[in-house]
Amino acid sequence: MDELGSTALRSSPVALRGRMGQLRDRASGRHSPLRRLDWVLMGAVLALSVLGALLVWSATRQRLADVGGDPNDFLKRHLLNLTIGLVLAAGAMLLDYRLLRAYAPFVYLGSLVGLVAVLLVGSTINGAHSWIVLPAGFQLQPSEFAKVALIVGVAMILGEKHDSREGVRSTRPGDVDVIVVLALTLVPIGLIMLQPDFGTVMVLVFVILGMLAVSGAPRRWVLGLLLGGVLFGAAILQFHLLKPYQEARLTSFVSANAATNSTTGYNVDQAKTAIANGGIYGRGLLHGQQTQGQFVPEQQTDFVFTVAGEELGFLGSGGILVALGVILWRALSIAKDSDDSFGALVGTGVVCWFAFQAFVNIGMTLGIMPVTGLPLPFVSYGGSSMFANMIAVGLLQNVRLRSRTDPYAL
Repeated sequence: MDELGSTALRSSPVALRGRMGQLRDRASGRHSPLRRLDWVLMGAVLALSVLGALLVWSATRQRLADVGGDPNDFLKRHLLNLTIGLVLAAGAMLLDYRLLRAYAPFVYLGSLVGLVAVLLVGSTINGAHSWIVLPAGFQLQPSEFAKVALIVGVAMILGEKHDSREGVRSTRPGDVDVIVVLALTLVPIGLIMLQPDFGTVMVLVFVILGMLAVSGAPRRWVLGLLLGGVLFGAAILQFHLLKPYQEARLTSFVSANAATNSTTGYNVDQAKTAIANGGIYGRGLLHGQQTQGQFVPEQQTDFVFTVAGEELGFLGSGGILVALGVILWRALSIAKDSDDSFGALVGTGVVCWFAFQAFVNIGMTLGIMPVTGLPLPFVSYGGSSMFANMIAVGLLQNVRLRSRTDPYAL
């Protein structure tokens, strides 16, 4: 072997070690993507998801054991959903959110395809024709992904700069932009109402109102939409546009007499009893009388907060509220520090989504909100809900990674 070849062989380990050192420094440096992630947000999300897995396990193990099934089945599925959700969150972080604008129309159209498909080939579960049944017992709910698609699409429209009459570039959307947003919103809302899934419609309406308010849209639109929503709700009740079970949920909420004589009212009473039984410290995981006795229906999904209230007590259920508050705080911070309107509006939409859905879910277990079937973000069992929530978290991290704001300024 000649002298040049021998030198190359001798130097190759040194070069390899140097290259590995550069990669290590890059991964641990101040501007490393790993260090720029919002780990407070991720910690709160993971804490809620793991706690949710334990609550789902407690709510289902006895029922599955009674019928001879695997008592850990729902726990395994919840952890699998969490794993897939984390992969989807990582994928949502990889694509620069500023390039996502170009794909926003395709994301929106894809969500409409899913909503149409569920009307054609979907299955009815708990009174709503909202599910597409997949092999191996999995179910897909396209309306959950419609939340993400609508946030991205609305952020694209409201976040674009528009020419004002004076020829100066302005970020404030005008009347035409609001009309376009409302037109695009009415299509998925109409498809979801056909299922019908009134809870998801409420979430979408609240998200759009929040994004319009933050975008600087004319105030008359926001006030007009609020008034229109109230009138629309009154018309729904007046002309009986809801399914009988949905109308029973609303009437049991507004009328104590109706609540006493309805299945929904009974369910809420059992939920409140379970929470009251928990006291300050709770009865201990797997030891709740209402939970293990299966008195509360749908306790792994809609009423999962009652498991925390009974078995973990005021301290445990309060911890869930704290974790949700941390998620909303970090999401608001990411939206505030975004370099452009698109990122800020995406963050705003996610905050409105999580805040409203958590309020309604917890509120219905306490009897202060009507029962709507909305899951508690990151806690309730459900693949589609977990996937959509994690994609939203990935979008928040995406905005954070590409912000020039100091990543350590919490």
